[in-house]
Amino acid sequence: MQFIKLLLDEYGYSVLFISLMLELIALPLPGETLMSYCGYLVYIGTLNWTISVILAALGTIIGITISYFIGRTLGIDFLNKFGRYLHIKPESFEKVSKWFEKYGCGILVISYFIPGVRHLTGYFAGITKISLKKFSVSAYAGAFLWSFTFITLGKFLGSGWSRFHTYIKRYFVFITVVLVILVLMVFVYKFFKKKL
Repeated sequence: MQFIKLLLDEYGYSVLFISLMLELIALPLPGETLMSYCGYLVYIGTLNWTISVILAALGTIIGITISYFIGRTLGIDFLNKFGRYLHIKPESFEKVSKWFEKYGCGILVISYFIPGVRHLTGYFAGITKISLKKFSVSAYAGAFLWSFTFITLGKFLGSGWSRFHTYIKRYFVFITVVLVILVLMVFVYKFFKKKL
């Protein structure tokens, strides 16, 4: 991470964009930490908040779209054969498969907030032939929400941005459960609102 921070200090927006794009293609880069540090750079006036959020979201969108088309074009056999080079383990893929069956395209929105899962959802959406329109609506909305959340948190926390990640690691399971419950509550509310 120290190397990426130095690159971000030196090259700013281009490193943010490229790193998030590569992370969503499944390279093990710390997206949340990178964006929080970017938020800190916004806080000290080195980077612009709006440009940072837009470029982070675009990098993420391009990365997940590439993984979607790889999954759609090459299918499950490709992941079984080459998944280990993309840091995709078969058991992780099974977990994402079950979540897709349970939550549908909604998993594309919340998956960004779950490390290890966001790297797989684009591939899985492509493999299962989810329409590009459905994929785009959920995945792109999630990309903007994820980018906005962590860059804004970094800006808000200022010089305390690094302490935030200590707490995130400590309370990761709790935070993930709360986020999933909130998203499910929104979906349930929308579903029952139409029924009523």
